[in-house]
Amino acid sequence: MPQSKYVLTLSCHNRPGIVAAISTYLFESGADIREAQQYDDLQTSQFFARIAFDVGPAGSQAEALQTGLQNVAEPFKMTWKLNDAATPKRVLLLVSKFDHCLVDLLYRWRIGELEMTPVAIVSNHGAEHFGSFDLSGIPFHHLPIAKDTKQEQEGRIWSLFQESGAELVVLARYMQVLSDALTAKLNGRCINIHHSFLPGFKGAKPYHQAHTRGVKLIGATAHYVTADLDEGPIIEQDVERISHQDTPEDLIAKGRDIERRVLARAVRYHLEDRVILNGSKTVVFKS
Repeated sequence: MPQSKYVLTLSCHNRPGIVAAISTYLFESGADIREAQQYDDLQTSQFFARIAFDVGPAGSQAEALQTGLQNVAEPFKMTWKLNDAATPKRVLLLVSKFDHCLVDLLYRWRIGELEMTPVAIVSNHGAEHFGSFDLSGIPFHHLPIAKDTKQEQEGRIWSLFQESGAELVVLARYMQVLSDALTAKLNGRCINIHHSFLPGFKGAKPYHQAHTRGVKLIGATAHYVTADLDEGPIIEQDVERISHQDTPEDLIAKGRDIERRVLARAVRYHLEDRVILNGSKTVVFKS
C-alpha cells in the first residue's frame, strides 16, 4: 500500500534535544526518514532543519501528525510546517514581454523536472504576444496596467491567486514593480528573477551597463519579493565569465541562459520545501 510522503521544516532557538525529540516522535509514529538536513546559525543561535519522511498508509495520518508535532514543537517554541510532498504546489506565473523564463519553467514542468501545477499565466501583454507558444491549456489572463489602474490590476492578481488556490507566485520576467500591499500579502510566496548579480547594474539595460564597465562576470539572482525593490531574501545566484570580445548582444544571450537556470533552481527549491527564511537571508537545503 502506498505511503504518505511529508516534508517537515522547522526553525527555533538552538538548544540540545531538538533532533532527538523530532526523530523519536517520528520513529514512534512509524515514519521512515528519507532525508534529514540541519543547520546551526552561530551568529543568531537559530536552528533550522528539513526532514523528509514516509509514513503509511497514504492519507491516513495527516491530522495525527499535525497534533503530535505541535506537542513536540511547543517546548522549543518552534516555527514549523508540515507539507504533503506527494501533492504538487499550485503556481501562478506572471510574465511581460520576455518569455524565456516562462517557456523554460513550463518545459521543465512538462518533462517532470518541476513538480508543480501551473494554475494560470498572467501578463500585462496580450495573448497575441505569445502566439507561437503552446500554453497547454493553462488559463491565460491579460491584465494590462497603467499608472491609474495599478491598484485594480493588482486586486485582480490577488483574486486569481486566492480563487486558483495558488501557493506560489513566480515573476518570470514580469517587468512591473509590485505594490507594498501585494508584496506583504505574498510574503515568502513570491519569487522574482533579477537580471543582475545583485546589487550591481540595476535599472534599464543592465547588460549594456555591464559592457560599458568592462565586467568579466555577469549573473542573475532569484529572491523572494519584498517591499524593498530587488533586495528580498536571496534563494539562488549564478554567474558566467565573459571577455572583451563579447558584445552587449552576447551578454544578453548569455544572461537569458543564466536567468533561466537560476529561476528554475530557486523555484524547485521552494517547491520541494528546501528554503527556510532566516531574517533577511535564507537557509537552502540543497539535494
